[in-house]
Amino acid sequence: MGESPSTILIVDDEERIRRILRMYLEKAGYVADEADDGSAALSLVEQIDYDLVILDLMLPEMDGIELCRRLRERQQVPIVIVSARGEQADRLRGFEAGADDYVVKPFSPHELMYRIRAILQRARSQQEKAGESRAAPAAIAYSDLLIEPLAHRVTVGGNVVELARKEFDLLHFLALHPNETFSREDLLRHVWNDASVQRDARTVDTHVRKIRKKLFQRSPAAAGLIATVWGWGYQLCATDQNVQNG
Repeated sequence: MGESPSTILIVDDEERIRRILRMYLEKAGYVADEADDGSAALSLVEQIDYDLVILDLMLPEMDGIELCRRLRERQQVPIVIVSARGEQADRLRGFEAGADDYVVKPFSPHELMYRIRAILQRARSQQEKAGESRAAPAAIAYSDLLIEPLAHRVTVGGNVVELARKEFDLLHFLALHPNETFSREDLLRHVWNDASVQRDARTVDTHVRKIRKKLFQRSPAAAGLIATVWGWGYQLCATDQNVQNG
């Protein structure tokens, strides 16, 4: 099953602007809600966990800057200000209030959709990293191979193996999912965070080869833990595992 579509709140007192934004958002696959003032927006935010808020500055009763501050106090939802106020001072006030981006009216709907997509992808990546960090054990051991994520250290038989950052990240990811096969494209997404998979898949092969070589210098058995699944990708083969939580 695919991911649920992102839900976006449009806050603008101009019905025409809300209608245009909603049309483009829904065409892009998002779910859109509308609010015509700050009070209505705050009420909706209390009920629904939005993935992003599009916010005008010139609102009745409560201006957009104040609403931005109040939203930021409640949660870390990404906020994009879309306003006719284009002076540098206005932009700075928006960013100081907690906005993630600032778009000046009149705007290109296509450019706005691009900005929204980039912000949502960045927010999703940060959430995934935070979740992995919370769930990551303090150490993972397979036979004489020890991986310590917090110290960013790998040892074999007590001897340190010097790995480059992406080499460590790749080995760590495979170790967190023993006996599970990942394609090169999967590994590019998870380890390199390359959602578009435009990077050459041979990058994975090169890193695996370097990891094996460095592990082999300490222990052929440790190097042999990383198995090639022909026609598919790689996995870390393990019959025993010792996980030490922090």
